Amino acid sequence: MKTELIDVSPTQKEIKIEIETSAVRESYDRVSDRYAKQAKVPGFRPGHAPRSVVRTRFKSEIRGEVLQELIPEAVNQAIEKHELSAIGEPDVQLDNAEALDRFGEQPIGVNVKVEVLPNIELKSYKGLEAARRIRPVTDANVDEMLEALRETSAAMQPVEDRNSALGDTVTVSVDGAFLDEPEAEHINAEDVEVTLGGKGVQEEFNDNLLDVKADDEKTFTVNYLEDFSAKDLAGKRVEYTAKVSAVRVKELPELDDEWAKSLGEDFDSLATLKTKIREDMDKRSGVEADHRLRADLMTKLLEGNPFEVPPSMVDHQTNRRLESVVRDMISKGVDPRNQEMNWEGAREELKAQAEADVRGSLLLERIADEENIEVSDDEVEAEIEAIATGTKQPIEQVRSVLTKEGGERSIANRLRNRKALDLLVENARVVDEEWREETQEPEVRSQESE
Repeated sequence: MKTELIDVSPTQKEIKIEIETSAVRESYDRVSDRYAKQAKVPGFRPGHAPRSVVRTRFKSEIRGEVLQELIPEAVNQAIEKHELSAIGEPDVQLDNAEALDRFGEQPIGVNVKVEVLPNIELKSYKGLEAARRIRPVTDANVDEMLEALRETSAAMQPVEDRNSALGDTVTVSVDGAFLDEPEAEHINAEDVEVTLGGKGVQEEFNDNLLDVKADDEKTFTVNYLEDFSAKDLAGKRVEYTAKVSAVRVKELPELDDEWAKSLGEDFDSLATLKTKIREDMDKRSGVEADHRLRADLMTKLLEGNPFEVPPSMVDHQTNRRLESVVRDMISKGVDPRNQEMNWEGAREELKAQAEADVRGSLLLERIADEENIEVSDDEVEAEIEAIATGTKQPIEQVRSVLTKEGGERSIANRLRNRKALDLLVENARVVDEEWREETQEPEVRSQESE
């Protein structure tokens, strides 16, 4: 077998293969004889039909088996011979169709296109410069968190001594009729809670449900804008009849020691609660600072080590990012199919991010190789336990799913990349700087891409 390697690019190789005539003839004769022994050909006793007759009668079947026998093996041998780290399945095409017309009399030419991992020559990865900036925690931040906690402790109390006012929650049952479409099905909803003056509440609901009490009934029309978020209502005029069943007001607890104690045994006073909040926020600021530092170092690493990335790996990571976007939309109750979204444009935008993901992952793998970084079984087990704890699933169930999907190997690869990034941080020249607001949070890439 003759082969010729053509270096198309760092990630694209082409191999021209020539399978000798003798090898083709040998396989052709062997397969033909097997057919002759098994085939039933009119006019001949079973197993006694001449080879030439069998080849004519089963022409396509025999040739198909011969090619299936010769070509995959030839391709694998050629890839091994040229020591290529192939990604995915190679693209195999016959190079000389005329050889099929004179099967067994000429060599068979095969053209193979192979995508490979690039040979990464590491340049700079130690001594990278980066800054650590920690977001300061202010008294205002602590007060804001206290108010959020008060909101979660708030109780809804019925209003009995007055009519509804801004900030109250009015519970209504509504019937809505489309004024321009009399035959359209009415909107019917029971126990709808409307917070007067609340975010997203239509002005007409605010105006007409002010100064009401239980058992009141109001009829009013809402003119929805053409670009209203709910397509079924956009541009429509709807006449609502709203029957009030309750008016309630949110009562926040007093900001005192008793309320602090009600939040848990760890808090014996309001002062203790404030201290704990500040400690937690300080810790979170430190984690955020480390996240930004690692992201900055990954950016420096990418800038200092340019190389071509295999397109199929970029496509795979782009799909993963796109799937993540769709899952996020669904988790928020948004149907991706109903959104007027430029998915092709979104895909192109995600593709640039995916390329950086893959580039970063390959660089960290190369650093791990260079530094002889390994991951132990105990470390993989600890990560599985952490996943089980985080997802609140039995550890055996998590392990079973991961084993079926090859997830343990993926976890080991991710941990290995994480260790490589830790090494990057340990060997970086880091300076502490004052905090400044950033327009966009940087993203630590590469540990999740495959």
